Amino acid sequence: MFELTPRRSLIVYVNGNRVIRALRHYGQIDYISRRMHYVVLYVNQEDVEKMSEKIGQLRAVRKVEVSARPDLDPTLADLELTGVYQLHDEDDKK
Repeated sequence: MFELTPRRSLIVYVNGNRVIRALRHYGQIDYISRRMHYVVLYVNQEDVEKMSEKIGQLRAVRKVEVSARPDLDPTLADLELTGVYQLHDEDDKK
């Protein structure tokens, strides 16, 4: 039976395009922006910290950011409770 492995994306900011070839050894490259100099790379969830440290030590890598998408609530139901979203007069009329 096929089993999905949880993955997370890393956004890797690079100084040059030569390091992109080396990034293929660390995970699956999903998107490359040659003009803005960043790469979206997918790695396994349990290896995120280890891989981000290894990638950050490469010579041409400026910064590595871990995607926050799995941590976000897709329903956004808690925004009303935390006070971020407040109803206005126009909202009550609907």
